[in-house]
Amino acid sequence: MPVPSHPTRRALLFGAVGSVALLGAGTRAPLRTGAAPRPAILVADAAVPLDAAPVTVDLGSRTVRTWAYGDRVPGTEIRVTAGGTVSARLRNGLPHETTVHWHGVRIDAAMDGAPGLSQVPVAAGDTFDYRFTAPDPGTFFYHSHVGTQLDRGMYGVLVVEDPAEPLGYDAEWTVVLDDWLDGTGTDPDTELGTIRDTPRPARTLRSTLLGGTAGHIDYPHYLINGRTPQAPEVFTDSPGRRIRLRLVNAGADTAFRVALGDHRLTVTHTDGFPVLPVTVDTLLIGMGERYDVLVTLADGVFPLVAAAEGKDARAFAVVRTSGGDAPDPSVAVPELDRRLLTLADLVADPSVDPGDAPARAVDLVLGHGRNGTGWTLGTAAAPDVTPLRVPVAVGERVRLSFTNATRMWHPVHLHGHTFQVRGDEGRGPRKDTVIVRPRERVTVDVLAENPGEWMLHCHNLYHSELGMMATLGYGDTPPAAPDPSMGGMSGAG
Repeated sequence: MPVPSHPTRRALLFGAVGSVALLGAGTRAPLRTGAAPRPAILVADAAVPLDAAPVTVDLGSRTVRTWAYGDRVPGTEIRVTAGGTVSARLRNGLPHETTVHWHGVRIDAAMDGAPGLSQVPVAAGDTFDYRFTAPDPGTFFYHSHVGTQLDRGMYGVLVVEDPAEPLGYDAEWTVVLDDWLDGTGTDPDTELGTIRDTPRPARTLRSTLLGGTAGHIDYPHYLINGRTPQAPEVFTDSPGRRIRLRLVNAGADTAFRVALGDHRLTVTHTDGFPVLPVTVDTLLIGMGERYDVLVTLADGVFPLVAAAEGKDARAFAVVRTSGGDAPDPSVAVPELDRRLLTLADLVADPSVDPGDAPARAVDLVLGHGRNGTGWTLGTAAAPDVTPLRVPVAVGERVRLSFTNATRMWHPVHLHGHTFQVRGDEGRGPRKDTVIVRPRERVTVDVLAENPGEWMLHCHNLYHSELGMMATLGYGDTPPAAPDPSMGGMSGAG
């Protein structure tokens, strides 16, 4: 059954009754009839279990030991209707403390999962109940925000559905991109130590599209929905049907250039919020970003390719609408070199355009630490102040400008808020994560409407761990740190 099309969109849908569906491998969810299907378990008046533990997972071509939520990577997909309540119980079976961050959600600060800032990390053996309203429809995800745990298997997708969905389409497919090394003879903590000890990033991984160095790590595997190219996921449907792809980059150090062979992509959303539709052949998605696209399926068998930008490798899946042999993972996909989506192409849909008139400008600098051994997020006058705090007042509009003074690109993410990108010709999309290339300046407008202390950081995991982290806080004086007695308590918050 197709999802009905509506002529108008309600921008923010508060108060709607929400239900939660859990999606994993095997069956399909309501209204999602394509076959790369994950089981739908409807949950009412119960907490979604997020059991963090050491596990063995099958990536298709090999099995690895890692840390994950449950027995799969990505973790269970959570669905809720906008305005509904997400309730999730974290059980920490890891040999280390952990949290869950709900990436992109305008959430209550106590539920944000920012260790030491909004929450004391959940100790090994303890539990913590996350419960919050999901106000905005869109594609989001959840992940650990402690140390390098994101670069293991500690992530999953949160889809907030629009009860007045304006798009008409026949099926959905959630596509999670990742770079993978855990359990392959090394681990993220080892790589962090190597990067910390290296004065400058390796110049062997380079991308003109990213403006220079593409990343630090040449990963052994790049995944789509937890599968390597040698054993890819296959999405099966019928020719002529319109499919919504929800693209999520859950990687730690890799941007992906995504294309579907013999198809064009109509971009409808970025970071959960709608844009005026634009049709392209390929798009670049940085760590922490999400894009929703519509595709009308042709007749045949087609490669979905996510090229690891600057790393001479790719993640790979298959779309099948008829018989025939599946393409080889190395198949040429001309769309990767055709019309590329740019930030300038994206304009917020009028229903979610917050308007003009910021009250105050703050200039920030993305920098390299002294002696090149760290990364910073500061100001031109105080580049090495760590951590920098940007004070705001409730209701204030603030214009943040990010100048990249390094040789690498940075996907900058703000917790608990969205911002509107300001282009040379006016207002751009609403986002929560934006790519800033070397020698580039990107300006965004933030409406301060969610009191708390909020992380502002590079979503390259290794950059944030090595210092590219600031906070946006309400009031001139930061509040006291969270009470350690509340850490790891079931039902806390």
